[in-house]
Amino acid sequence: MEHLKIQNLYNLEETIAKEIFEGLRYPWEALPKISAFIVRLGETLPEDKYEKRGENVWIARSAKVYPTAYINGPAIIDEEAEVRHCAFIRGNAIVGKGAVVGNSTELKNVILFNKVQVPHYNYVGDSILGYKAHMGAGSITSNVKSDKTLVVVKSAEGNIETGLKKFGAMLGDNVEVGCNSVLNPGSVIGRETNIYPLSRVRGYVPAKSIFKESGNIVQKEV
Repeated sequence: MEHLKIQNLYNLEETIAKEIFEGLRYPWEALPKISAFIVRLGETLPEDKYEKRGENVWIARSAKVYPTAYINGPAIIDEEAEVRHCAFIRGNAIVGKGAVVGNSTELKNVILFNKVQVPHYNYVGDSILGYKAHMGAGSITSNVKSDKTLVVVKSAEGNIETGLKKFGAMLGDNVEVGCNSVLNPGSVIGRETNIYPLSRVRGYVPAKSIFKESGNIVQKEV
């Protein structure tokens, strides 16, 4: 299951949340820790670079937050990030350096690494998006199974019981998700992979591949 491990999905130098992954094997193990981690980290952030606004909300002074955006804590908006009109951050969210949270995008219990873009009508819940990952307009993470059972990560090498009822998607660095795609609970997308628009994704998609449809995944040409 090496391909599912943290070090094979993410460059941890590209997130303010690097320490949350210490001692963990798989990235979804960090999901239950996000809330408490934000509060601990927030209290250590330098006041000359970050402003505390409300209860457990820290926003970098260089970040741009539009007037109609709503941010509920705990949350950290890192330097040079942009939170656009009508964005809805429900809490337990880390928005990385230079990241974009766009119009009508909703975040809940997430870590967005630096330079992530979720710019148009996205729902991202109980998920971790790696460096420069991008979700096209209308693409979402589905974070609860319809039968409400615990999420299992499925791959060709076997399945992993996560013990989590809520688990959206783990997107590796530089993943591109096409418009209006749905990432089903427990989806894990390897680094530098592209997901075609209108896709329904489930389980593990290998790194450096192109997901065209279920059963039709090809490796990128070198």
